Amino acid sequence: MKKNILYGVLALAVTVFAGCEDLDTAPEGNTTTPAQKEEVVKLDPKKTEAGVNAIFSQLSTYNPNEDALGASRHNDFGYPALMMFFDANGYDVVSDDNGYNWTGNSLDYSDRGTSSYESTIVWNTLYAQIKTSNAVVASLSADSEDPTINFLLAQALASRAFNYWVLAQLYQFNYVGNENAPCVPIVTEDNSDTAIEGVERATVAEVFTLITDDLDLAIKLLAKAQDGGVERADKRYVSLAVAYGLRARVNLTMQRWDEAAADASSAITEATSEGIRPATIAEVSKPYFNSTTEDQWMWGIIISETDRVVTSGIVNWPSHMGSLNYGYANFSKGKQINKSLYDWIPDTDVRKGWWIDANGESPILNEEEAEWMAEYAYPAYTHVKFAPYKGEVGTSTNANDIPLMRIEEMYLIKAEAEAMGGSPSTGAQTLVDFIKANRNPEYSFSGSSATDVQEEVYFHRRIELWGEGLSWFDIMRLNKAVDRRGGGYPNATMIFNIPAKDAVLLWRLPEKEILANPKLTNADNNPGAPTPLPVPDFE
Repeated sequence: MKKNILYGVLALAVTVFAGCEDLDTAPEGNTTTPAQKEEVVKLDPKKTEAGVNAIFSQLSTYNPNEDALGASRHNDFGYPALMMFFDANGYDVVSDDNGYNWTGNSLDYSDRGTSSYESTIVWNTLYAQIKTSNAVVASLSADSEDPTINFLLAQALASRAFNYWVLAQLYQFNYVGNENAPCVPIVTEDNSDTAIEGVERATVAEVFTLITDDLDLAIKLLAKAQDGGVERADKRYVSLAVAYGLRARVNLTMQRWDEAAADASSAITEATSEGIRPATIAEVSKPYFNSTTEDQWMWGIIISETDRVVTSGIVNWPSHMGSLNYGYANFSKGKQINKSLYDWIPDTDVRKGWWIDANGESPILNEEEAEWMAEYAYPAYTHVKFAPYKGEVGTSTNANDIPLMRIEEMYLIKAEAEAMGGSPSTGAQTLVDFIKANRNPEYSFSGSSATDVQEEVYFHRRIELWGEGLSWFDIMRLNKAVDRRGGGYPNATMIFNIPAKDAVLLWRLPEKEILANPKLTNADNNPGAPTPLPVPDFE
């Protein structure tokens, strides 16, 4: 009989794994030793579970960086805020830069300043996650035969790998060709005792070695846990399917095509065994994507009505990213899809209804939903992809779960990797089968080369994963220009055509980190770049 563990979030104020939220990359300086923690685990295993729960509760936290910022910010609510920043940096999530839109600095790239609020939020949030993960890793042995210990350690390793994967794609260009370029400081349980003395930027290759090593071990441990009858209680935790999915993402980033295809296939197989499957055309023919209970979700941030990000009213992801609930989006004019991308979506593709058309209409809306969109005068191409909490139009209870991984992504990874790995026809067939079955019954594709398939997959990633915080990673790994011409941007000052690999695309290490880390100077930072200049839009 399988045993579910980690039924709910235990105490967030965990004594053994208490975190700090400073910018310093040496957050372990005043913690107990690994030996002491090992003894604590033996005496009270619940504290280890609490440490793991702290990892995932940290993902969505109200104003976690208030002390570092010196102020409360309404775009400071954990990793979902970062998802918004990254999408705003790109060209598919369009929005108006007005007083109610908290992604304006990311729209015009002023977030790249070393003292910007966003620079601090991004660095703090990701390294705080790493710090909490390190504390759990330090307390547990990879040699344990206890399936519960195997499961718990795998959670921390997978979380650490995920956060470093995100960091690596913000502070340096894509893996291939930049293996020896400076990336980010590495802090693990192994150097926590000396990290207070400073940590230099590791190379891209070194960071990715850590990521792959962590995921390799996490997969082994999760397989052992599964064999021992231990499985996750809900989708906030990393399952074997999710770990394969994370490694598929990493291998795709590294252009290890065969490995990416194999991992995506394994993720699909394992997810299917959990009852996870692609959402059907019928299911996505209405506003959707608001709960981990939906069958296509592999991993997500589970939000409770009592969470501070919800009781705050508006300091949360749905407030900014929703259209059919009450929040900032009502007054910021919401989030739109790139107009050119929308125009390219065939009318036979159900996903075209995820956005209202030039007349403010969508076939997936019921009368109440349509009236709500009209009442707030949302502009053309505003999304209705994400349903409000419990489907209640106009609700101010913004307790939507946040998607971190859906099975649909795995099919798209598999198709791209198969094509780029030497079998364009196989990749094309994987893509055609998936789209015809789940999104557009009339879909066809005639491309024959590997790059044809890759570009077609990218097109479908832009549609399928819109608004889910993944678009920036595609821009970086595929060396795309940030070309917003024809995208429908309402602010002429936000219309850019930034070349691929332009220096402004890289985030810069925060000023506070440079000051706090003795092994870093201003000369070690990414070079500063001027804010990009607007260009004329297409007529």
